[in-house]
Amino acid sequence: MSKRRPYVRPMDGWWRKNPYFVEYMIHEGTALFVAAYAAVLLFGLLRLAQGEAAWNGWLLALKSPWSIGFHLLALAAIGYHAYTWFKIMPRTMPPLVVGGKRLPAWAITGGGLAAAGAASLLLFVLVWGLAR
Repeated sequence: MSKRRPYVRPMDGWWRKNPYFVEYMIHEGTALFVAAYAAVLLFGLLRLAQGEAAWNGWLLALKSPWSIGFHLLALAAIGYHAYTWFKIMPRTMPPLVVGGKRLPAWAITGGGLAAAGAASLLLFVLVWGLAR
């Protein structure tokens, strides 16, 4: 009698065969930039708690070319992450009914992106005003 082995489907590259999964994996990968930027901000908070000299050192480090490059890359990655987050929102939330009609997916995605853009602009204006 031969020994039977269960079928094991190969897993390498499974996500590259479907564009939906490629987009999903890129979305999940950009979450690493969100976490990395959160770490940068937490490190800045730690430096602030350590005193003025530590805070000024952290601010100086943010002006380095490597830091500016990281921030530009993080901005692009986090922007894509936010876009894909709002893009899947209509599929993951209960139907939104306004005036007896279901709100279309593009309105939910556009509304989320507009709200995120307005909040970012407001925060930028506030921080820019405080920095001057």
